[in-house]
Amino acid sequence: MQMNPTLPRWIPSSVGIRSTTFVLALIVPLAALAELSNEPLLGPGLRSRPAYDGSDSQQGELVPVVRHFGQPWFARSTQGVLEGGVRMEPAPGLHAGAQLAYEPGRQTSESDFLKNHGVTGVDRGASVGAHLEWDHSFGPMPITLLARVRQHTDADRGAQADFRLSAGGYQSGRFAAGVFTQGTWANTKSTGSFYDITPQQSVATGLPAFSAESGWLFASFGVLWSVDLNKNWVVVGNLESRHLLGDASRSPLAERDSNFYTSAGLAYRY
Repeated sequence: MQMNPTLPRWIPSSVGIRSTTFVLALIVPLAALAELSNEPLLGPGLRSRPAYDGSDSQQGELVPVVRHFGQPWFARSTQGVLEGGVRMEPAPGLHAGAQLAYEPGRQTSESDFLKNHGVTGVDRGASVGAHLEWDHSFGPMPITLLARVRQHTDADRGAQADFRLSAGGYQSGRFAAGVFTQGTWANTKSTGSFYDITPQQSVATGLPAFSAESGWLFASFGVLWSVDLNKNWVVVGNLESRHLLGDASRSPLAERDSNFYTSAGLAYRY
C-alpha cells in the first residue's frame, strides 16, 4: 500500500504515524470486521453523532447493524449509510449495483445553535443511486474500494458521490481491527440544502447570507473493530473523525470543522 507522507492537517502527525505503523506492522488474517466481510449480520446498535456535520451539539441514537447479500438483493449499514437494493458480480471481486438509501436530515431541536438562531430544520429522506465495489486481498490484508452516487428523491436536495477505502489490519484472539477513509463530493443543491443561508433567512436568524457551491463536502478517517463472542454473536463498532471541506466549512452554520462519530452494536451471524 502506498502511503502519503503528508497527513491531513486535522490529524496530528505523531498520532497518524503511530497508528499507521501499529496497524500495518501487525497484519494477520481478519475475523469478522463488519465492513470487510460478507457474513450476514443483524442486530441493534448505539451511535453518537453530531446534530449535523459542523455542529457543536452531539446526539445519541439507536441504529441497526445489518448486512445481507443475496442474489441479487442486498441490505447493509456497514458502508457509511443504511442502504438496500440489487447488485451483481460482473467479474471476480467486482460488484455493481443500484441502491435505495436513507438520508439524514437536520433537526433544529438537536442543536443549541440552530435553536438560538431560529434556523429551520431539514427533513429526513431517501436517495436512489448506483455503486461499484471492488474487494481484494493483498496477502493477508483485505481491502474494499467503493464508489457510490446518491441522488436525493427530493430534487432540491441534490446529489452526492462517495469514495471509500477500507483495509483490514490487526487481529488478536477474538479482537480484530481495521481502518477506513472516505471523501464525499456534493453538488450545489446538496451542499446548499444544509449550509445555505438565503437573504430572507439572514434577516430572520441574524446570520450572514451565504451561498454554497458544489465541491468536496467532507473527508473522514476511522477505525473499525469487532469482538467475536462466540460462533453466532459478534460486537462490532467504529470510530470516525470527519472534517468539513469547501464551502460547507465556511458556512455560518458550521460551528466547527471537525466532528466525531462512534458506534457499537451487537449482531447475530446467521
